Amino acid sequence: MMNLYSGTTDPFSHRCRIVLYEKGMDFEVIDVDLYNKPEDIAVINPYNRVPVLVDRDLVLYESNIINEYIDERFPHPQLMPPDPIMRARARQFLFTFEHELFAHVPALEAGQKGIEKTRAHVRDYLVQLVAPSVTKQKFMLGDEFSMLDVAIAPLLWRLEHYGIEMPKSASALMKYAERIFSRQGFIDALTPSEKVMRR
Repeated sequence: MMNLYSGTTDPFSHRCRIVLYEKGMDFEVIDVDLYNKPEDIAVINPYNRVPVLVDRDLVLYESNIINEYIDERFPHPQLMPPDPIMRARARQFLFTFEHELFAHVPALEAGQKGIEKTRAHVRDYLVQLVAPSVTKQKFMLGDEFSMLDVAIAPLLWRLEHYGIEMPKSASALMKYAERIFSRQGFIDALTPSEKVMRR
């Protein structure tokens, strides 16, 4: 059985929980207190971060790597596009999400100096680059839920928690977010600490 070491409020761990629940697999989530991590996290992940997936002798860290492994090992429902070109585009999007959005998560969570500028950057990026992808289609890559939706979902869930107010022009993006939030896999993946992040 797979074990996922997961932070109860960590957006990266949230991604992995979504994939595991979407796949309907046999797994165990081991909750990790991010402020008092057990020593074995540093032993299994040299970066001393979650999420960490342990599958027998295999130990993986970094959410996108973990999720691609799960998707390849348990191909139904498939979350990465089967077509090599579309898969490459999806990976490019995932890379961009990390650098333009999720790189700002530590600052948003710590409420660091210059937080308003960080909030504005994340809001503007979502409006300019993510919103157009979901204005005329159900999910980011069309009608099928994919790894891109998994990747962005934890951030969309936390917008209010991070103090990011979306403009009225982002209504299509917020409707898209609600489509993700209503999925059973997403609902099942929420921890009690995450449930209270949104009213």
